Amino acid sequence: MKILVSNIGSTSLKYRLFDFSDGKSGVLAKGGFERVTDYAATIEECLTQLKDGGHIESENDLAAVGFKTVMAKDISGCVEATDDVLEAMEFYSSVAPAHNPAYIAGIRQFRAKMPDKPMVALFETAFYQHTSTAAQRYAVPQEWYDLGVRRWGFHGASHKFIAERSAELLGRDDVAERARNLYVNAGASPVDGPDLRVISCHMGGSSSITGIRNGVAIGTSMGMSPQSGLPHNNRVGDLDSHALPFIMRKLGITADEAQETMCKQSGLQGVSGVSNDIRDIAEAAEQGNERAKLALELFVHQARHWIGAFHFDLNGADALVFTAGIGENRSPLRESICANLENVGIKLDAEKNNNIRAEEAVISTDDSPVKVMIIPTNEELVVAREVKRFLDNR
Repeated sequence: MKILVSNIGSTSLKYRLFDFSDGKSGVLAKGGFERVTDYAATIEECLTQLKDGGHIESENDLAAVGFKTVMAKDISGCVEATDDVLEAMEFYSSVAPAHNPAYIAGIRQFRAKMPDKPMVALFETAFYQHTSTAAQRYAVPQEWYDLGVRRWGFHGASHKFIAERSAELLGRDDVAERARNLYVNAGASPVDGPDLRVISCHMGGSSSITGIRNGVAIGTSMGMSPQSGLPHNNRVGDLDSHALPFIMRKLGITADEAQETMCKQSGLQGVSGVSNDIRDIAEAAEQGNERAKLALELFVHQARHWIGAFHFDLNGADALVFTAGIGENRSPLRESICANLENVGIKLDAEKNNNIRAEEAVISTDDSPVKVMIIPTNEELVVAREVKRFLDNR
């Protein structure tokens, strides 16, 4: 069984082809395209690359195409991307403007090219299906909540992978198995023995922090939209609800103009005034740029805030995991986030931290009660596994 996983951005398309034959789950091929303006032509080129590489003879060799979709009205989990599902995604296009429209367009183009193949969507919200109502709820009227004004949570595939892999590395195969089966078994089977408490830090172009107990999310920093939580590359993160009407009145701008600013000109870019790329900001900070320094300090402050919140909720932690582009590669930020936390059991080994880049490793001291880890995420593998389960169950 060969499954193509397509990761679609507003102007990009990345893909991986997985082969599940003979019980395997290996990657046969991967690639990507930037500055996409014509998805139909890009999809055609993607399939041509797979054929030219000898990975498929035709589209008929594919069992399905899987997508790491974000959110939809009244729909989560792993489902076939039918017209009803796409309409439910359109309902939240204004909440996830950088994601939902692109995925809707991409899925329709893939379906036009391969009308007989299942298009399967795994929603990022699925990992948070077991969080308590209190963890999901904002203090808004019931009518607002019913329309979706709640803390949904995102980066679900990434945090799910961290839940599985961290449990394996910590010798808790029972927890790893539970985490792998979450999307299949909505009831989340119990785990015997002591709790395994993990704080997962997905830090990249967009960032989120999730608390995980026994492979199950208990809460997350992102809220109703992927714009919330920590400051992102050019998205605002958390913002007081009265800031929006205030700034609209003072600057005489519309809601759409304010949203455009919050989604494209804010975050690390807005604070630093330099770039939306953490590497450029760090370089500017080293050269003495005060706004760049502040952007990094703000990011660290917010990360520590959420790590502390989940450390409290979990009654401690067994592992603190860094993943994604910033988490895996930026040792100075990891050092700043973990600084002076010995009293809560976090002891970073400076030498290990500075010598590791984007590879699986433990970077805490040998006597640290909390294991500080780097685990490169694999969202596409999670999507491929869930698509296979969907096809097997169907």
